[in-house]
Amino acid sequence: MTKRILVTGGAGFIGSHLVDALVAQGHRVDVIDNLEPQVHKAKPDYLNAKAHYAFQDVRDPDLFDGALGDVEVVVHLAAMVGVGQSMYQVTRYVDANVGGTARLLQALVEWKHGVKKLLVASSMSIYGEGAYTCPTHGPVAPPLRDAAQLARKDWGTHCPDCGTSLAPVATPETKPLQTNSVYAVTKRDQEELCLITGRAYGIPTVALRFFNVYGPRQSLDNPYTGVAAIFQSRIKNGQPPVVFEDGDQSRDFVSVHDVVRSCLLAIEAGGADYRAVNVGTGTATSILDVAQVLLRLYRSPLRPSIENRFRAGDVRHCFADISLARRLLSYKPAISFGDGMRELVEWGQKTSARDGFTQAYDELNKKGLLEG
Repeated sequence: MTKRILVTGGAGFIGSHLVDALVAQGHRVDVIDNLEPQVHKAKPDYLNAKAHYAFQDVRDPDLFDGALGDVEVVVHLAAMVGVGQSMYQVTRYVDANVGGTARLLQALVEWKHGVKKLLVASSMSIYGEGAYTCPTHGPVAPPLRDAAQLARKDWGTHCPDCGTSLAPVATPETKPLQTNSVYAVTKRDQEELCLITGRAYGIPTVALRFFNVYGPRQSLDNPYTGVAAIFQSRIKNGQPPVVFEDGDQSRDFVSVHDVVRSCLLAIEAGGADYRAVNVGTGTATSILDVAQVLLRLYRSPLRPSIENRFRAGDVRHCFADISLARRLLSYKPAISFGDGMRELVEWGQKTSARDGFTQAYDELNKKGLLEG
């Protein structure tokens, strides 16, 4: 059945792929996107001609006044992205992410509309450290690593009861949240604001906790975006990927195509309504592995530059337990890491990339956000 769907951030990396999928299903799609200059040098050439675009900011006064009348589904993806940058641009991130979400929700509260589903993009960053197990004490949600430990270049996580090194396990939605960056706080607030408002007003709402999303259209000019895109930009400019800590820290890298699939499932199914659900692959991949795979696919003679330094806001391990998404949404990742990386490189080889990493690195250093 054809629906009218509003996608905020719909000109961006994830949003544009979702818009394409929704249009292909026959839906009428409206997009709001401010074409953030840090992400977009110009209007992207991949924008779907069958969608309707308003190039405005979700914080713009009166943007939503009466605009939600015949919208049936809202997918809220608009957000500033970047852990490191958020730590020294606090006002910008809170205003964009929390303030923008508040304006959308205020419109849903104030204006007559027919919205029957609200999706919000949450993030694995709200967990802080992922889940672990201790051979003696069993499941553990360890505290964040402290400065003294990191100064010793002891990068691992340890049991708070016995000090034993912990083994990472898949992180479920029930793990206590440990936000440790401004960005993470704003994503937690986006999630909670949407879920609370949805419950209060009877709008079925789903918060999808995306893990490390990668794929075509991810900005290669933005040094605060995902690590796969940052590494790719460095390689394309003849520079080695810079790896913090020792490179053994791990994340869950999920293809944008699987993320889009999770959104489509959440729109159609009601099983995850009023819930927060992980979207990943359930598999951990080290940061060093990502760098090495990209170098190999680019046939580059470069080698990763392992910094043995710590960046404020980083955690050691976090990968998704996706059993809830499987059960509630029938979600199953379809793109392997190898296939996804090959697609990313095939796209990246045809795309220009400005390497802004050095500037971002120097900014973090100047602000005291790099240790070691």
